Amino acid sequence: MNNNDRRVVVTGLGAITPIGNTVEETWQAMKTGKNGIDKITLFDTTGFKATLAAEVKNFEVSKYLDVNETLRTDRYVQFAVAAADMAVKESGIEQTVDPKRFAVQFGTGIGGIGTFEREHTKLLETGDRRVSPLFIPMLIANMAAGTISIKHNCQGSSMPSVTACASGSHAIGEAYRMIKHNYADAVITGGAEAAITPSAVAGFVNMLALSVSSDKDAASLPFDKRRAGFVIGEGSVALVLEEYERAKKRGATIYGEICGYGSTSDAYHITAPHPQAEGSSRAMIEAIEQSGYTSSDFVYINAHGTGTPMNDKLEALAINKAFNGELTNVLTSSTKSMTGHMLGAAGAVEAMACLLALKDGILPPTLNLEEVDEQCNINLVKGKAVKAEITLALSNSFGFGGHNACLAFRKVQE
Repeated sequence: MNNNDRRVVVTGLGAITPIGNTVEETWQAMKTGKNGIDKITLFDTTGFKATLAAEVKNFEVSKYLDVNETLRTDRYVQFAVAAADMAVKESGIEQTVDPKRFAVQFGTGIGGIGTFEREHTKLLETGDRRVSPLFIPMLIANMAAGTISIKHNCQGSSMPSVTACASGSHAIGEAYRMIKHNYADAVITGGAEAAITPSAVAGFVNMLALSVSSDKDAASLPFDKRRAGFVIGEGSVALVLEEYERAKKRGATIYGEICGYGSTSDAYHITAPHPQAEGSSRAMIEAIEQSGYTSSDFVYINAHGTGTPMNDKLEALAINKAFNGELTNVLTSSTKSMTGHMLGAAGAVEAMACLLALKDGILPPTLNLEEVDEQCNINLVKGKAVKAEITLALSNSFGFGGHNACLAFRKVQE
């Protein structure tokens, strides 16, 4: 078999999100339009312009890590370990794959910023000797990947993807390439983030990126005329990717197949997207061409859809460019309207939404979308989920630094 003929499927999912602490809870919430945004409880927001976030609720870390492990890991790593444990257990992959052919590719946009804030406060208030010797291991952005590889004996490549808000999608895409080109037989992948902290919120607010609405139902408003910034979220989603023939042989449950991956750079600006959506549209075109798209396909796009004025308008332009303006059979929604923007985990939770939309024939809505911006001239799923037997699903992620990723999924065809 030519290495390029190796097919890549998803055989396990795990989720810790603002709208559910399992895949089932999260997907049910997406289908019913549950808003995961509320007042910030993780720190005192007195004096802050932004007071809303999409926090993970009722997370029981003791299910996944013992006391000592918990004390030695940042919150983003804890989310990642929990999601990975769920995905690995569901997949049944352990004990079936050579550990040297079992890899990890896990994304985060920021890493252990909560740890950084706590230890820096100690340094300023009580001196250098009070800083934890675990400060650096807890902080660094590779530690989700490293911890997952230790827990599941993944002796193949273990790496992070750190491309801001595209981190989760890039992790999945690079994991796909590892299997497709025969560097691994199975990969634990996805993304994690836990950046609802004073410095992160202050930084995003001061760059005018966050919504400062006090109304949770009028804060995360992708593609709406009223949009004025994103709402920060947190959590993790993990996927187990596996070579198709071995997955089929061992009788694994298969959610769907990754059939395309586009990765480009705007090479334009550290925060602003390219004004003609050049890089983002090329990422979409790469994924679409690899997917075997034809005009008979019925397409669902889970948009990056952050709710910032520039992003949504230019993503709509990218979608039009990618499909040459032929959007009759293309429906789009942004689940960030429910989960907030989970930064480095966003691409992973949105890939999960694409897979489940294919599986169930249900497209999750863009919540609270009341006044569609005429500059966002795409077909949007508004307010409530719709039933649609789609044949191709695309997930877009675009990150600061000009990083663009698009993933394409289909149902498995024998």
